[in-house]
Amino acid sequence: MSDTRPVIAVIGATGAQGGAVVRALVDRGAFRVRAITRNPAAYSGPADEVMGADLADTASMAAAFAGAHGVFAMSNFTDADLDEFTQGRHVVEAGAAAGVRHLVWATQPNVEALSGGAFHVPHFTDKARVDDLVRAAGFDSFTFVIPPFYFENFLNVLAPSPLPTGELGWVIPIPADARVIHAASIEDLGAVVAGAFDKPDVVGHGTYLSSAAALMSFDDFAATLRSQGHDLAIAVVAPAVYATFYPGADEMEQMMSYWAAHTYLGPDGDAQIAAAREVSANASTDFATWSAVHMPAGQNA
Repeated sequence: MSDTRPVIAVIGATGAQGGAVVRALVDRGAFRVRAITRNPAAYSGPADEVMGADLADTASMAAAFAGAHGVFAMSNFTDADLDEFTQGRHVVEAGAAAGVRHLVWATQPNVEALSGGAFHVPHFTDKARVDDLVRAAGFDSFTFVIPPFYFENFLNVLAPSPLPTGELGWVIPIPADARVIHAASIEDLGAVVAGAFDKPDVVGHGTYLSSAAALMSFDDFAATLRSQGHDLAIAVVAPAVYATFYPGADEMEQMMSYWAAHTYLGPDGDAQIAAAREVSANASTDFATWSAVHMPAGQNA
């Protein structure tokens, strides 16, 4: 018997966001899931099918989107050869050409607009600039999903590291007690996106969704980890000093300083979280539950 379920194509299926979306859609079972990746031969995930495409090549994306009812799309800020606005424009053009009916675009707050130009965070703002292209493209349904700060960042780019004092912890350019970070496990994003595809009548008219579980500070993260047996410290430095620490630190400083001034999601955060919870079938994972599983005490010793 042939599989007649509508196809959802997922860009970045081998990455963190796309992988979470694929898993959630497969678990939901209502759609046939097509993984889109640059290297389909290397794909080993649970998607029903896999196709190759590149964000720099609109023809390859249009082919990968052919016959798809929906597309989950995200850009890649680590791609040095193609800016994120152009990546997003290519997605929109290819999706419209392929007749995609529902586009879910992974965006971010427009930092330049929200801050009146006070902060410059291209890997947020360039994604947000694509939103207008999505609105104008003529899709039957379109939804915006704002991925929050991921708990999983503490396993890689923000893993506790040695401080000058000899302790393990984080160096940050904002007050440690600033409760301004909308955060969640990356797995919760997948459930929100799957819910958006399930309920286009509810969120398919340009609704913004965020899978954020809580509004937290670095002190909150540290307190939870300390309660689970970690020995962690936080060093706060001036923003201008932090901006010199490593390649790209200037943009990370601007991002965190924006958080401190406006919170991660900005003024519409509560509404975006409420809308996401309306369509997600899964309860949000709190940091204590997540860290007990993924950051057991002793791993940073």
